[in-house]
Amino acid sequence: MKTLTALTTASILGLGAHTALARDLGPDEALRLRDAGTIVSFEKLNAIALEKHPGSEITETELEEEYGKFIYQIELRDPKGLKWDLELNAVDGEVLRDHQDT
Repeated sequence: MKTLTALTTASILGLGAHTALARDLGPDEALRLRDAGTIVSFEKLNAIALEKHPGSEITETELEEEYGKFIYQIELRDPKGLKWDLELNAVDGEVLRDHQDT
């Protein structure tokens, strides 16, 4: 029983540690980072995503800080109705992830 309790506690602590490594940035902080030149403009990041999927519509965006890096997450819907999730490095616009959402 003690082993089960220890494993459960370790699992919960591990999940809490992962959660603390990623945080959503609010609009004020995102604009401050953009204005300071720390991250690329949102217009440029959106354009990069739309270049990957021409004719798509952006349905949602979010800026997060993960492991000390700024990640811009974009959800798209293409002309065929398929959903795409992209993650961009918000500092330089590099596409980190581009996959179809199922």
